[in-house]
Amino acid sequence: MQLKHRRIAMGAAAGILLAGAAVPLSPPSADAAPAASATPAGTGTGTGIDWKACGDDGKAQCATLRLPVDWAHPDGPTFGLAIARRKALDPSARAGTLVFGPGGPGDSGVQRITTGISRFSERIRQRFDIVSFDPRGIGASNPVTCSAALLAERPDPNITSAGEFDATLAYNKRLRDDCRKRTGPLYDHADTMSTVRDVDAIRAALGETQVSFWGSSYGTLLGAEYAETYPGRVRAMVLESTIDHGVRSTQPFLDAEMSAAQDSFDQFVKWCDATASCALHGRDVRAVLRDLRARAARGELADPQTPGRALTEFELLVVTYKQFYGPDWAKLASLLSALEASKPVQPVAAEPAEGTGTDNFTAQFCSDWNLPVRDYREFARLSRPSERIAPDMHGTRPVMAVTACLGWPKPVANPQHRLKVRAEAPVMMLNAVHDPATPYAWARSVARQIGPKATLLTYAGSGHGVYNSGPCTRDAIDDYLISVKAPARGTVCPAVPQ
Repeated sequence: MQLKHRRIAMGAAAGILLAGAAVPLSPPSADAAPAASATPAGTGTGTGIDWKACGDDGKAQCATLRLPVDWAHPDGPTFGLAIARRKALDPSARAGTLVFGPGGPGDSGVQRITTGISRFSERIRQRFDIVSFDPRGIGASNPVTCSAALLAERPDPNITSAGEFDATLAYNKRLRDDCRKRTGPLYDHADTMSTVRDVDAIRAALGETQVSFWGSSYGTLLGAEYAETYPGRVRAMVLESTIDHGVRSTQPFLDAEMSAAQDSFDQFVKWCDATASCALHGRDVRAVLRDLRARAARGELADPQTPGRALTEFELLVVTYKQFYGPDWAKLASLLSALEASKPVQPVAAEPAEGTGTDNFTAQFCSDWNLPVRDYREFARLSRPSERIAPDMHGTRPVMAVTACLGWPKPVANPQHRLKVRAEAPVMMLNAVHDPATPYAWARSVARQIGPKATLLTYAGSGHGVYNSGPCTRDAIDDYLISVKAPARGTVCPAVPQ
């Protein structure tokens, strides 16, 4: 059986919990200072870290902490953890250090500080030193490195036969072996619990007894497990668009993710039906996507990014799915309209991939999730409910989360479990009702696991990572971080119209 292939970046295609666009691989440069000790140094001054000016405006500070690859063997191999900071704009009103946990897996926290600091309100920037990092295996922190040619051979995650299942298993092993050889020992220690220890090393190097932590999307798993491991070291904790690591098996994981994707598409259809400016207004939007899927499946849909290349059905779904994050429904409607009007692809020979690339998803995600599938028969059984749950969106990103981990060695380093957080500080959570990637039901589940200390702020609209959806969500999180007082339980922020 010939294996179906695509040319699509793993960070963009498989990062099902991506809070923003995946970041490109970038080696340490002016934004990454020489290695520094991770030992405590003073009280919040960070004098033990060799900070260097960096960032788009030169007002950020960057450094590298030398940390153990394996925290169980601290005297073994080490790696450089890239970190960045912007100090509080009003030192006299400083409320402490806020550590931001990036999403993905695959987002760069260093770039969030150096070029993306506008994500945080002026109030937060006035009151906090804001610190983030490139998680181990990502960006400038010993990135997972693999053959670009091998990455370009990634098989279609929507497996349709036993032969394709077996070929995917064989491909996954070849990719793991290649990435492990090129990356070094960190490849087998990219799990979130190892990153929990890294975050505490950042806290110690900064000389802080407590930090405030803000996790977004996949960063919420890091935040929850940090609070679980070091409850007394948390001043305040924000979990925005929340991962439920208590989902124990493959079927409920897929069902929840597919349901969220379909719900987001349904919201888009409602908006387009009611909005005259929608490029597909007055059309059967579901039929438009269905026809585009059929064209893509036949290899006839032109990739607007690469002349002469066909857009696969999976890639079409990924492109659609990504617009749910903002959401940017107007852009999605225009994109689908343009694809519908495009001429059939005229194939040209693809340039062979050369050099190396990064797989900034698999090493971390597959170390955090045990989502077993024994064989093709079980894969087909697991996949069938998707067509009922998500008639328009079945086969999108969550499938790759499962197929990319097929054959991953067991046991995984950081398997799913229900949280046991004995937090001393209240935990503030924020989730959209119509979140495409971290379902609202997951946020409610995590709030129950954390218990009385958790307060879930509900955003009644759509999107993923919705802090900046309007003044209601933004002010509620800002007020909590500054005062460490959560709003009344059951608080709902109204949806902001598109």
